[in-house]
Order: sequence, then C-alpha cells, then structure tokens
Amino acid sequence: MKMGLTKQYLRNVPGPVFGLIASQKSNIVFLEIRGQSGKYCAVGACEDVIIWDLRTGEKFLTLKGEKHEVTKVTKSADKNHIAVGYNDGMIRVFDLNTGELTINFSGHKSTITALQYDHQGLRLVSGSKDTDVIVWDIVNESGLYRLKGHKGIVTNVHLLKDKDILITSSKDTFVKFWDLETQHCFKTLVGHRSEGNENSIEVFRLPTEDELKKHLTKRKKKLKRKLKDSGADEEDVQAELKLEDEIQRLKPIKMSSKVVSADIVMEKDNHTKKERKLRYLISTIQCIRNMSCDYSLCSIFAPGDRHVILGTKSGKLQIFDIASGSLLESIEAHSGAVWSLSMLPDKRGIVSGSADHDVKFWNFELITDPSFSSTSKRLTLEHVKTLKMDEDVLCVKYSPDQRLLAVALLDNTVKVFFADTLKFFLSLYGHKLPVLCMDISTDSSLLITGSADRNVKIWGLDFGDCHKSIFAHDDSIMCLQFVPKTHLFFTGSKDRKIKQWDADNFEHIITLEGHHAEVWCLAVSPNGSHIVTGSHDKSLRLWEKTKEPLILEEEREMAREKQDEEAVADSGEPVVPGETNTEVGLAGKKTIETVKGAERIMEAIELYKEETEKLKYYELECKKLKKELPAPALHPMMIAYGVTTPSKYMLMMLKKIRSSELEESLLVLPFSYVIDLLKILEVFLDSGWEIELTCRCLFFLLRVHHGQITSNQVLLPVIDRLKEKTLHRVQELKDRVGFNLAGLQHLQREMEQSADVTFFMDASDRFKTKKKKEKKKAILSIKFCVKHIIYIYSENLAYCHHLFRKLLGVTKENTYINVSEKSIVNIIIYSLV
Repeated sequence: MKMGLTKQYLRNVPGPVFGLIASQKSNIVFLEIRGQSGKYCAVGACEDVIIWDLRTGEKFLTLKGEKHEVTKVTKSADKNHIAVGYNDGMIRVFDLNTGELTINFSGHKSTITALQYDHQGLRLVSGSKDTDVIVWDIVNESGLYRLKGHKGIVTNVHLLKDKDILITSSKDTFVKFWDLETQHCFKTLVGHRSEGNENSIEVFRLPTEDELKKHLTKRKKKLKRKLKDSGADEEDVQAELKLEDEIQRLKPIKMSSKVVSADIVMEKDNHTKKERKLRYLISTIQCIRNMSCDYSLCSIFAPGDRHVILGTKSGKLQIFDIASGSLLESIEAHSGAVWSLSMLPDKRGIVSGSADHDVKFWNFELITDPSFSSTSKRLTLEHVKTLKMDEDVLCVKYSPDQRLLAVALLDNTVKVFFADTLKFFLSLYGHKLPVLCMDISTDSSLLITGSADRNVKIWGLDFGDCHKSIFAHDDSIMCLQFVPKTHLFFTGSKDRKIKQWDADNFEHIITLEGHHAEVWCLAVSPNGSHIVTGSHDKSLRLWEKTKEPLILEEEREMAREKQDEEAVADSGEPVVPGETNTEVGLAGKKTIETVKGAERIMEAIELYKEETEKLKYYELECKKLKKELPAPALHPMMIAYGVTTPSKYMLMMLKKIRSSELEESLLVLPFSYVIDLLKILEVFLDSGWEIELTCRCLFFLLRVHHGQITSNQVLLPVIDRLKEKTLHRVQELKDRVGFNLAGLQHLQREMEQSADVTFFMDASDRFKTKKKKEKKKAILSIKFCVKHIIYIYSENLAYCHHLFRKLLGVTKENTYINVSEKSIVNIIIYSLV
C-alpha cells in the first residue's frame, strides 16, 4: 500500500523596508545625542523609529518595532530614553545609548495620540484615541491611574513644570486641567469651536526677563522725551508691557501642504545668546534614479532593463532612459487612462489597455533621433493594431505560450482572445464587481482573477471553467501574481495583507502582515525567492523565502490563538468611548498576558498550599516519632527554578509578572485566591522579602476587595497583623534609605576635602563659572593690547612698522612694504587676537 506524500511549503519572512523616510501618522522629535543638539531627530517609520543624522542625511539608529505602526514619539528629560506610542495602544521605552527596549506599557485600547514625560523624567503621560489619559510610573514600570472625561480623541497632553497639574486637549474641543494629587478635573475650557490644521508654521519668541526689563526702560525713556517736548510733568510717566512684548510673533514658515509635525530645538549662537530655531526634516534615501513623470498608473521594463515604460492617467505612454533618468518620448496612445501594460512573451512588444475601451498593440523599434544622440539609436513604440471593446479595459495579460490574450472589463467579465487572430475564445463571468488584477500560470493552464468583490477565482484556460472561487480578503484585491513555474500565487489587498495560496489544493498557505495601509502592487522575482510589495504607507517591503518548512496546521493554530488574544483584549470595552461615570480608573488593561499571569499566580498558590501542607505533616510526624525523618522530595517546579521553600517559589512567580501588568493580573484572581494570597504576603513581610513588591500587591488587593475583606470575620485578624508588620517594614526601609543617603553624603564631603574636587552639579557650575572668568580675562587682555597698539601707533608709527616687519619675517630695514598704516594696525591687532 503506497502512502501519499504531504505537499510541503516554505516560509516567507519579512526582509528590509526601503524607500521610506517617515510616516505621516508620527511626529518628529529633536534629540540630543553625544552632547550634540539639533543634529539628530527621531521619526516614526511604519513599525520602526528611525533616528536621522540631519547633517549627513543618513540613518544613525533604528529602533525596531514589531508589527504595529508608530503614531507618537517623545524624548525623556535625561536625554537617554525615548518613549514610542503605537496604533495598538502599546507604549515602549527605548534606551538611546544601546537601542534596546527597556519598558513595555499596555493600557490603552487604541492608537496613542499624545505622549509626554514630566520635567524630571519620572512619569509619562499618554493620551489615546480611546479618549482616556493614563499616567505611568517610569521607575516602578507600572501605571498609576487612568483619567476619564474627554469624549473625543486626545490630541495633546502637557505637565506643568512647577505644579502637579496636567493639561489635556481633545477633538471634543475641550481643554481640561487635572490636579494629579487628587486625580480630578478642576477646570474645563469650552470656548474652542474646532481644532487647527493649516499649511503654515507659526513661530513665536518668548523674551527673557532681562530683555523685557530693558524694553520697558526704553519705553519709559521714550515717553519721558515726548512729555518733555510737550511740557508735561515727567513724573507721571507710566509704561506697561503689552502681550505683543511678551509673545513676539516671528515670520511664519509656509509649507506646500498641511503640517503634520514640527519640533523646536534650543541652541546657542556665536554671541552666546539663546534663541529658538525651528528646523524640519529634510532627508533623502539613496536610489538608482529619480524621474519626473505624469500621473502614472502602471509601468513595465523594456527588454534589457535600460528603459522603463509608464502608462499615465492622461492616456500617454512615456519612455524613460534609466541611466540618465531623461524622458525619451511621450506618446499620445489613448484618449483615456492607461490602466494596464503587458509584455509579449517573445519580448518584441507590449499591449496596453485603457479606459477609452481600446486594447492597443505596440512593437519595439530603434530609431535615429538627433536630439537624443548622433551616434546611437533610441527606443520607441510603433502602434501595430487595435482591439475595440465595449467597456473600459482594466487589465490585460498575455499567456506565457503567447496563444491567448485575457482582457478584464468594467462589466465584471474577463474576455479571452486568440493572440494571433484576435478572435473571441472565452468569456469568464462570475465576479460581482470589476476584476482589478489577473495573472496566468507559467504553463498557461490556469488564470487567476482578483476583484473588488474580495474574491479570487481560479479558471481553467482549456474550457474556461471556474475551478474555485475563494473569499480571499476583507477588502478589494488590488494585485496578484503566480510564483514562476508553480501554481502558487500571492495576493495583495486594501486590507493591508499579503496572502499566499495554492491554486491546485485551493488552500491558504500563509498571511504576511507588515504594511500599515492598502497594498497596491506586488512583484515576484523570477526564481520565486523574493517578493516586493508597495503600499499606501509609502513603503516598499521585501519578503524573502527561507528553507524553513511551513506546516499548515500550526499556522491555523497560531491564527486561532491570535483571534483569542484579540477577543480577550476587546472584552470589557465601553460601547461608546468617553461615556463614563467615573473620572479615575485603573491604568492597565486586560490582555492575554495578564490572564496568563493570573493563571500562573493561581497555580503557584495551589503549589504553595500543597507543599506547605506536606511540610506541616512532615514536622508533625517528626514530633510524633521524636526523630528526624528523611525530608519530603521537592516539587519538580521548585527544583526547576532552584528554590527550596514554597514561599520563595511564590515570590519568584510574582516577580516574573511584568510590572505594568501586575495589577490587571491580580484583578482577575477569584476572591478565594485573594484570601490565600493575603496570608502569603504576611509570610513575605515576616521574612522581609521584596517589601516594595509586597506592599504594592497588598495595597492593591485591599483597595479593590475592600468590601469583601472587611466583611469577612476570618480575615480581620490577618488585616490587623498586616497593618502592624507593614508599618514596621516600611519604616525599616525608610531608615535604611536615609542611612545610606547620609553615608553617601559623608563620603562625598570626605572626598571633596581630600581631593579638592566637587561632584556632579556643583562641579559643572564651578567649571562654567571658571570658564566665564577665563574668557572675560582674555577679552580684557585683548582690549588692553589693542589700546596699547593704538597708543603706539599714535605716538610712533615707525615702531608699528617694526612690529609689522617682525610679524612678516622681514629683516632688512630698507625693504619697502606697500601697506597703509591703518592696515598695519589691523593686521597686528588681528594677530594678537
């Protein structure tokens, strides 16, 4: 009995992304790296963050993301970290020195639209499309609280420097002021009618206090002069600063389209005065050639890859020379848009399909063109024949054996003709919306069509029968292509996905996700090892085929797990975002990770109880028999983690939960497990283990389950003991921190006295003061030298000539030098300076 072999497929994985500078959905932020301000900036580029060197126009660093698009970027106060918000609601913090991910925050249900650090870099505030604002603790790597109240997308957040106040704005036109100590909104501005969005950048300058005082003094003097001229009393002069003085409007910067993002960088000029300079990102990616053309809809390379032919919206066929990037010829080919171009299999010409109902056939010709070259010929197209259709032609395709020509029309059908005689052969109908793309297999046996009705149909070209109709995507199918010499094919859609299919088994093989907007086009390499896709997200992505086998059942299982995760994440979401009765909520959100964390806690509690009972029984047996018995065997999980007691295993399981997900994991726990966990936390306090983590878990459980805990008589003694032990342990921790701080300060003083040095900020301030004194001294010395030389010049010009000769190295006194006296003095002064 012979066993059939299972068909195997190879996996395609994402390769590099090219042709992308920045995404429109992300902002731009200047960074100070290696002490250089204004040289580097960070922008979101699809799922990555690219840090550009603006002086060289090259990538300095790329912070890799996963699959979700970057929507917001902000820098920390310490200049060493950058926080990145994504369109799935995640926030990640990266270290700029190493490029590594340090913190993950998960709390928002949709796109991050606002992000800012406080002025110390200890807290991070985020706003989202879900209308919520969350305050995060950077040190503890956890969420503090969620602020609710806006009924539209949060557009901006700002923390006041000297006060614990947060200002938020939203598309609901409201501006809210929040007191972060009490966590409530104490002021709402309702005067705005809409949000602003223009194509100019308004630049304002805020003068310093000294500049305002000088301006006020000048204004008083001016008023005194006027009063003096008019004969009035000068003592009655009263001058006040106006709003225009405190906020000076500079010349606006006009842009070619609406401004998405801008950033300001503070720099010092040559005169050591601070001024605000606005810069914007201008950067280019290295490419082979840039060519200016009309609105292009389709393209094809001519044989030899030295020319490219474009079909335009105006109906022209434009021929470009790739080496020079110049337009060789623009042919008025059609009276409507050219939607499709297809190469003849013998490479001798092309066929074009247009909205003017015509299919035109063109042959390649080489002609002499004096305007192009006097020695060589250039490529052109010669019109051979025309096939008239009744509808707009959306796509044309030759079969590889050059026997048939397929034409897709606006009436949802595909007409197949004999290529040599152009006689009608087949009419393929079944799509409910127009066919936007199609391809024919290498053996000319199968035709696949992709339509706006989201279906792919596989046709046999022998009889025109539909082998299979597949509901392939969630939106219009824009492109598809066979892998050469196989019946495997790829499809691209407006749903942002690329999918691979088997036309023989009618099976979906794999889905490639990475684009963040509609996929418009794709191309498969001749050997099938690479795929290139182009998208509305402005990126070109390369996908590479690997040697790794792909098992369909595993892929389907992963897809089911992903659906389960999405279902968990979407559970509990309000019907109408922004409609809530409370202003404050928990910062985290329920995810598959928090559910798994809760499951691990429950498993650890069960193991703790089981092992604790085993130890108690062992101790009782030893007491009964009044001798030492062999210790019971440790649980395999305890052996695996290298711990010897159940309490240490329980502590390790708590520590393994990500800090930002701890509260949500504890929230999922049933109340019966909460009772057990409170008793375990008492053991941690007795042992003095991880006091901060223990207190955090304890306070959260007490806050959430306050009613049930206080009504449970069994737990009241436990709560009393926890109160005493917590106060004692926290006081111990505070004393230890205070003792260590005092010791460090003592060591600092000792080292300063012994080495005559000053640490940290004091050293920096003293160094700056010393530099200023040295510079001032040098300037005074130069001024003295200048005055001395001018004195010498006025007293003895001959001595100046002598100095000048010494500078030039002229030794003979009778050598004539034709230089004016003023120039001599200037040269001497310049040399001394």
